[in-house]
Amino acid sequence: MAQEVAIPGTDSNAKICSVVGVAALSLIPFYTWIWWYRVNRELADYGRARGTDELGTSPGKSLLAITLGSLIIVPAVMSFFSTHKRITKAQAMTGQTPINGWISLVFYFVFSPAWIGYMQSGTNSVWENTGSSAAPVAAAITEAAPAAEVAETATESAEDQPSA
Repeated sequence: MAQEVAIPGTDSNAKICSVVGVAALSLIPFYTWIWWYRVNRELADYGRARGTDELGTSPGKSLLAITLGSLIIVPAVMSFFSTHKRITKAQAMTGQTPINGWISLVFYFVFSPAWIGYMQSGTNSVWENTGSSAAPVAAAITEAAPAAEVAETATESAEDQPSA
């Protein structure tokens, strides 16, 4: 099961997924397309929150490039390398050691599910070091609301007391 984390500065969440699970599921073509869109959307959201478009702006175009664009090969290959570059930039922004481009290239040509898993390991390191778990964030908001009401009630009762 994937762990969801909040992307800082946005209302979006990112998923920290099992590298082996993603690699195995990438054998299913439709899963790869969904995964590709999700990773590019998460990176674009994080980039917008950081005020940069180095992490991409349109996950839909990335998806289109690997689906219909693969018919003429070039757009798909460009999207593969662009997404790798986005992941390494996001890792650099969070102070992580970027995934190796040569290892990625070998995985891409030798066994593409391993390449997808390797790319997922890169996004996992980004979200592990930037996001906080979405569940504790929601719990903290729920717990903070009653505490704020208690503080507000205490302030109002103090104001209602006659001064001596």
